[in-house]
Amino acid sequence: MDELWSFVRRKDQKRWIWLALCRRTRQIIAFAIGDRSEATCRILWSRLPKGYRAKRTYTDFWHAYEAVVPDWHHWPVGKDEGQTNHIERFNNTLRQR
Repeated sequence: MDELWSFVRRKDQKRWIWLALCRRTRQIIAFAIGDRSEATCRILWSRLPKGYRAKRTYTDFWHAYEAVVPDWHHWPVGKDEGQTNHIERFNNTLRQR
């Protein structure tokens, strides 16, 4: 899971796009658009298919993930560990287009 920001018309109108990606298929399995708050993270978590909620979830260290994702499934990792490479690559592709 990861998030990236964009804007609508002006840079002061930020919107955060929260994404959940299946590491095996590299498909987006859930998304949410909003701010960078815990509430938007909860929307993303609620949109995950039930089967994925029981799996290990890799995120960065953003506090919203820690508040929403249950401890026994949550694996916060740094970008240098390589566990979030696929979602980071997808986000970079979105930024470039």
